[in-house]
Amino acid sequence: QVRLVESGGGLVQAGGSLRLSCTASGSISINIMGWYRQAPGKQRGLVATITSGGSTGYADSVKGRFTISRDNAKNTVYLEMNSLKQEDTAVYYCNLRRRFDPADYWGQGTQVTVSS
Repeated sequence: QVRLVESGGGLVQAGGSLRLSCTASGSISINIMGWYRQAPGKQRGLVATITSGGSTGYADSVKGRFTISRDNAKNTVYLEMNSLKQEDTAVYYCNLRRRFDPADYWGQGTQVTVSS
């Protein structure tokens, strides 16, 4: 069974920075990990993804401000968020997809609130 545990959310002023972490456990071998976010009244949307090999992808809204990285030895993915804006306020969810597995695995979510 795959389990994802997130940490690092919180309250920050606009222009500030936060770092989210997500540690995976279980049988995860080759996979893609990523971060999604959901603001109140909006659908959950992609923020960034990273493959086991380190290839990354970003939503246009966060390019140049957010950086996704991973430590395969620790089964952990990070999201470094800089120059935060109020519109980045959302619950951030960690996601994992395994090779040959159609299932999506999600963390419990961590709240990020950016104040003016």
